[in-house]
Amino acid sequence: VQLQAFGGGLVQAGDTLRLSCATSGSVLGIGIMGWYRQAPGKERELVAIIGSGGTPNYRDSVKGRFTISRDNAKNSVYLQMNSLKPEDTAVYFCYAVVSTVDFTMRPYWGQGTLVTVSS
Repeated sequence: VQLQAFGGGLVQAGDTLRLSCATSGSVLGIGIMGWYRQAPGKERELVAIIGSGGTPNYRDSVKGRFTISRDNAKNSVYLQMNSLKPEDTAVYFCYAVVSTVDFTMRPYWGQGTLVTVSS
């Protein structure tokens, strides 16, 4: 199983970015999907998660600005980021709990995509 994230880049404060993450491999089912981020010198933190039924949860600092969504048919998760701030600068990692051929649910991580927001 592989998660491939893309969509990061260099933007100015107030701009918009959309991150995408596709899951490939021997996938039987996907539970929770989400996005984490890690800023330089800081620990990785949860940004948003979404359950298999579509219920989202966000960290307080991104509520009202970020929207997480998923396409179960494409085994993909997305993060729409509006009104970006310099403090959103980080490497963003996608995450998914995946059931594979042995019917065991395991967590998988994408490789990360860099988001840089200039002031």
